[in-house]
Amino acid sequence: MSPAWLERAALHYLERYSASTEMLRRTLARRVQKRARARGEDPERFADLVTATVARAVSAGLVDDARFADTRLATLRRRGTSSRGVSAKLAAKGVPRDVVEAAMLAERDALPVGEADAVEEQAAQAYAKRRRLGPYRRPDQRAAHRDRDLAALGRAGFAYGLARRVVDRETEEPDEPA
Repeated sequence: MSPAWLERAALHYLERYSASTEMLRRTLARRVQKRARARGEDPERFADLVTATVARAVSAGLVDDARFADTRLATLRRRGTSSRGVSAKLAAKGVPRDVVEAAMLAERDALPVGEADAVEEQAAQAYAKRRRLGPYRRPDQRAAHRDRDLAALGRAGFAYGLARRVVDRETEEPDEPA
């Protein structure tokens, strides 16, 4: 295992995936461990090499936790992920808590005054639509599954009041083609 091999592995990974610093470190450590095991070597010998490769990727601008958090936050919001869910998912990807908080603050600051709660409500609507909860459920099943829909939104990290507003909302009529 050489620095060149490890750098090629990092570049190959970064060509395919957007990654946080920690994700790149974990991936390279896993690759080193697999290759060292196959060769009967100690993977701990290459820990400094992994650290140096990650540092080079960060200094070259190939990996940026703030950029990763911003793009992942936007993706998760479109899919209907709550603020709690976003924090948990980004933490699982190894993004530091202060970077996550800064990304969420920037998201709120980008909205007009008074619409900070609109982000969470839009995410709840998107989640309900994707999972076919509340107003997106068949009308004959809606009342029977109300509690189940509230619980699903609660498990997804949305507040009870917001979940109740989303589930009890009237069904939207589909737009007619012009």
